[in-house]
Amino acid sequence: MVAVPKGALTKREKVREFALTLPGAVEEFPWGETVVKVNKKIFVFLGVDDGSYPPGVGVKLKDQAIHSHAMSSPGAEPSGYGLGKAGWVQIPLAEKGAPSADLLCDWVEESYRTIATKKLVAELDAR
Repeated sequence: MVAVPKGALTKREKVREFALTLPGAVEEFPWGETVVKVNKKIFVFLGVDDGSYPPGVGVKLKDQAIHSHAMSSPGAEPSGYGLGKAGWVQIPLAEKGAPSADLLCDWVEESYRTIATKKLVAELDAR
């Protein structure tokens, strides 16, 4: 088991709840991990919540400035399995100086906009 600060788990839950408010978003659990998808495509990885790994968030950030900002977070790295080459970033939540829940939610929305259809993005914009 990994000792995890309570604040990291609170951030993870806020990010999860936010992601599920986006149009067409659904939660699934492939490989024992929590992910949120739109149109059967993942737009945020939330990892496991059983304490076997430190909490983190994985998002796809195509905008270079946003991607660079995310990569400057303490402990952030390109996502594994070759996903980093496509703009995916893994951001640990338990690191000192980890991004705020609000900033993480902004990045989740950015990732969603990259993955979702134009129709769903328009629905989000109309809110």
